[in-house]
Amino acid sequence: MAKQADPALTALQSTKKKISIFLPGFVRMAESSDTALLLESFKKFAIHGDTKATGKEMNGKNWAKLCKDCKVIDGKNVTGTDVDIVFTKVKAKSARVISYEEFQKALEELAPKRFKGQSKEEALQSIHKLIEGKEPTNVGITKVAKTGAVDRLTDTSKYTGSHKERFDDSGKGKGKGGREELVENTGYVSAYKEAGTYDEKAKTK
Repeated sequence: MAKQADPALTALQSTKKKISIFLPGFVRMAESSDTALLLESFKKFAIHGDTKATGKEMNGKNWAKLCKDCKVIDGKNVTGTDVDIVFTKVKAKSARVISYEEFQKALEELAPKRFKGQSKEEALQSIHKLIEGKEPTNVGITKVAKTGAVDRLTDTSKYTGSHKERFDDSGKGKGKGGREELVENTGYVSAYKEAGTYDEKAKTK
């Protein structure tokens, strides 16, 4: 049994066709804008994590990241393995990167697989929409790794010996007083716990 066309999609295509007849420049401008957004995203992912990258070519790692961040990989129709296979298929034999043109070919390969049930053209438009205007998810974010080991090393309450003397009860460093034995002109032995109590004891006698 032949699959019936979606009435809404048919109407949209018909409208676009009419617009292209009467306003060809408008349609070209819209398509050009979409293409620019796709190219912009390609460049952003291409230079991700590589200060020497020019944005003209993309390596396999960043290609996989783009597919993951932009939800091209859905874990069902498209997996990480599919993405790797397509990358190998479209790149030059000895190359380790793909150009923007090869990137577009890779999307053409994945589109029908990612959007099953859609025509080739519709699927390609859908996969472009997933990527257009997107950028790597961790741009500008620097996370400080804090593990149990780091916690233990920075917990001043667990310090012992001379290291413990460098911090007060709140964990704040004592500065020079915590590193060097300063001379106290009090008449008491340095660090004597009952310093200053002699006069009080004398009064009670």
